[in-house]
Amino acid sequence: MRSPHEYHCRRMRTSFNIPDDVLDEFDRTWQAEGFESRSRAVREAMQEYIESHTELEAVSGPVTATLAFDYRHEDVIRELHGAQHDFQDVITTTSHTHEGDWCLETVFCRGEAARVRELVYRLRDFDAVGRVKVLFLRS
Repeated sequence: MRSPHEYHCRRMRTSFNIPDDVLDEFDRTWQAEGFESRSRAVREAMQEYIESHTELEAVSGPVTATLAFDYRHEDVIRELHGAQHDFQDVITTTSHTHEGDWCLETVFCRGEAARVRELVYRLRDFDAVGRVKVLFLRS
């Protein structure tokens, strides 16, 4: 993994398609945290994403985990139920609540890390799923 100072060596200008409301909230957040620029805040967010992915990939063997994710109910419910059935070998319990058009689901898992990781990536692949957060129980 690169150290933070290595990112100052070479830079590339790029663009993203981001909904206005998400960008507005991001701008409020980085300004409140005192970052010097949006670019600096994006670099920090990208580094956190990379670290999170690296940690997820590093876990091996049998694990106990909780996955929490939010989604637009009508847009994806059938596909989510299908995914949950496909992964019933590692899903032990689910919990679900509604908030308007959105749902919050918590999935408790026990099994091989590779299989739980596969479920995480499957959930993240749905456009109607907002975020998927993973918490591994450490022994």
